[in-house]
Amino acid sequence: MKRVLRFPDVADFKRESLKDPKVKAAYNQLGPRYTLIRQVLEARLQKCMSQKALAAKMRTKQSAIARFESGNTNPTLSFIERLARATKTPLTISISG
Repeated sequence: MKRVLRFPDVADFKRESLKDPKVKAAYNQLGPRYTLIRQVLEARLQKCMSQKALAAKMRTKQSAIARFESGNTNPTLSFIERLARATKTPLTISISG
């Protein structure tokens, strides 16, 4: 008989994980970064652009786009501005406290 592993759904896992104060603090600290990544990814997909096509418009490499979208890089403001221009998406930056 084949053993089937069952994992909780993502929402359950997130809810349980965020009960830990250290996990919640780290999650809150990374929140803006992942919000930006999600917004850029959505803009790219709405324009039906591949990573390669976006990279060409930005005059960079596809691997730079992949690193950004995976969260494996800390992009500069210049890089984010170029992403916004290439996807014809307005860029708004806000700091609130």
